[in-house]
Amino acid sequence: MIAIDPSSATPPFEQLRMQLAARITSGELAGGARLPTVRKLADELGLAPNTVARSYRELEADGFIETRGRNGSFVTPQGDPAHQQAQEAARAFADRIHKLGIPEKDAIGYVTAALRD
Repeated sequence: MIAIDPSSATPPFEQLRMQLAARITSGELAGGARLPTVRKLADELGLAPNTVARSYRELEADGFIETRGRNGSFVTPQGDPAHQQAQEAARAFADRIHKLGIPEKDAIGYVTAALRD
């Protein structure tokens, strides 16, 4: 969860940028994950849309996210090329599982079984 401390000396856009970058670096936000729209995140955090937009622009400049026009902003796969491809494959798998209506527990079981083969 993202929390902005209004009493902090660090500006809100930088607090948001640092928290999102940390979640991406840790893998909590995987490559290919769609971020909330600027307006939606601004509303959730009680920030001005321009504040969130600035954070997104800086994250994009640093290679953490990419903006695909009207399709939104997405986490850029991180790490070496093998890890980037694995993140992209995982995102494609997760998208397909959601479309099929398969429960997460079952999907994880399928992946675990496939990795053992």
